[in-house]
Amino acid sequence: MKIVVCVNHVPDSETKVKVGPDGKSIDRTGVNFIINPYDEFAVEEALRLKEKHGGDVTSISLGGDSHKETLRKTLAMGVDKAVLIKDETPRDTFSVARALADHAKELQADVILFGKQSIDSDDGAVGPMVAEMLGIPSVTTVVKLEIEDGAVLAEREIEGGHEHVETRLPVVVTAQKGLNDPRYPSLKGIMAAKSKPIEERQPTPAANKVEVVAMHKPDAKSAGKIIGTDATAVPELLRLLHEEAKIL
Repeated sequence: MKIVVCVNHVPDSETKVKVGPDGKSIDRTGVNFIINPYDEFAVEEALRLKEKHGGDVTSISLGGDSHKETLRKTLAMGVDKAVLIKDETPRDTFSVARALADHAKELQADVILFGKQSIDSDDGAVGPMVAEMLGIPSVTTVVKLEIEDGAVLAEREIEGGHEHVETRLPVVVTAQKGLNDPRYPSLKGIMAAKSKPIEERQPTPAANKVEVVAMHKPDAKSAGKIIGTDATAVPELLRLLHEEAKIL
């Protein structure tokens, strides 16, 4: 089985992000970057599919040299090969998907795995776009995955419940938290990953469909208001909710 897992290199969610001087991107100074957390579930699932069905796993990331840090983590976890599609120019979701889809097509992958979304942009659209560009089915927010004799059985998380989906290979799957528990890289894996080569490829040219015109942090929350400490405050609370907050 040929398995591809696409990973992103994103700011740590605990990092205090600042808007950069251009007003359209973040200031990367002092920002700690990590593998996108949802992509860890995708990597783990790729490795489990390989262990069950055989084959090989290739991890792909699009970005600059800093993305090699994330690719090396996938190698340390057990991925066979890592590819950096090297491009540091700003790309929107469409142009990212175009570059990933074109390389995945070259690899003739049976399964292409993504995290359900990247925590930097949070749009959750790259995986389904890649599937559309390749003309293959996609199943998103998957929490359980079984593949037997080319048949794909997936359980996906939806609003208020779970949905069971059946399709066939090749397929794009996006991983949701709960699909598995990602393994920790072993010391042996970490040492081996340091010497494994990371192939560099040039991306497919693609014009952006969307332009970021401005970026800003949300307004600071206003201070809370204490109007009382016992039942006598209830009438005033109701008045404020009705007249000021306008939620009653």
